[in-house]
Amino acid sequence: MSGVLAFLGSSWFLLAALLAVFSDAFVPFVPSGTVVVAAVLESGETHTPLPVLAGGVALASFAADLVLLRLARRGAGRARRWLERRAGTADAAASVLRALERKTARTVIVARFVPGGRSVLDLAVGTAARPPRRFIRWSAVSATIWATYIVGMGWLNEHAFNTFWLSFAVSCAATTTISALVARRVARHRARTRAELAEAA
Repeated sequence: MSGVLAFLGSSWFLLAALLAVFSDAFVPFVPSGTVVVAAVLESGETHTPLPVLAGGVALASFAADLVLLRLARRGAGRARRWLERRAGTADAAASVLRALERKTARTVIVARFVPGGRSVLDLAVGTAARPPRRFIRWSAVSATIWATYIVGMGWLNEHAFNTFWLSFAVSCAATTTISALVARRVARHRARTRAELAEAA
């Protein structure tokens, strides 16, 4: 009986983490990293192997990219209008496409760590004329890197602190800080790029 309860508990936490990560591409304010960290911290109680959790998170993240990319390519006009209606989003999408031309790998990986970045990236690629084959390869890589990072963050704090809530709070604070730093760096890079384009014009 205890084995069945452990399995059900494990499945519940794993399913919540996977759904949060998948939904994050469509609703960027879903705290997917927070849910994954909670699943990591509960993995010892629910007997969920961390490689299984990390693999599932990576697959859910990559699958969401593929779905959003497909939707954007099938409804490119609607996706463009959605981007243009939001202040700064169309500019961010244009900046992402320019960055993809120069440094595809870095752009796709960094976007995964910026809140809302993967949504803008998927929509931008989906509305572009260029085939997304190279983007898809790096999307799989970036999903794996992000999953390893977020699961590893939870694991490190689980072993550094003795209580769930302290580990959870420190993990969430650390991941939020890192995301904010990456987002600030990206914003500075975009501003510098806009200034260079204005000077060239």
